[in-house]
Amino acid sequence: MDFDLTKTVALLVGLVLLGTVALIGMGFMATSTVLMMVTPAMLVFGALCLAIGVKHGEYRATN
Repeated sequence: MDFDLTKTVALLVGLVLLGTVALIGMGFMATSTVLMMVTPAMLVFGALCLAIGVKHGEYRATN
């Protein structure tokens, strides 16, 4: 599968959405906590990991 920006962002958002729905559905914590604290943290962490992964891939491709 050839990833471009659109597919990558859609996959990241889909994974975060799946995690958010699962946490809300389990009733493990309050919905407001999930939406205001956990979901933004998942998005930021996912974006950071994606950026690090892209840079590592660029490094591996050139060396």
